Amino acid sequence: MDPTPTSSPCTCFRLRKLARLLSQRYDRELAPAGLNINQYSILRRAKRAPEPRTIGELARELGMDRTTLSRDLKPLIASGWVALVDGDDARQRRVRVTAAGARAIERALPLWRRAQDAIGRSLGESGVAALHRQLDRAIERLQGADA
Repeated sequence: MDPTPTSSPCTCFRLRKLARLLSQRYDRELAPAGLNINQYSILRRAKRAPEPRTIGELARELGMDRTTLSRDLKPLIASGWVALVDGDDARQRRVRVTAAGARAIERALPLWRRAQDAIGRSLGESGVAALHRQLDRAIERLQGADA
């Protein structure tokens, strides 16, 4: 048996494992707000724009496909935190964060910050900065590679 179960030549395995570990930490902190990190991220990104954004635009920013985002929006819509509004034509739907959604973000922000700070303490400030640089560089290089 391999003494280091994380060791793998597969970059995707390592990155997904890290993502799961981080998600678990954020999810634990965000639970009192009734959100998980995926929902919080969708709400925050949707709220950033001054106008409601199309599902496609939001999906691209999140690095998701449209169908996955549409599925992930359903519980946010059911909670009254997001509404889908008409876009420029009848086929287009735009994502609008409701007043209740904005309040959910406000409740969740200090919980998110607590998770963020704990991860910073675990990895160290320079470790987090290095990780962010590497991730940003990888995202930039891979984002258009398959297009």
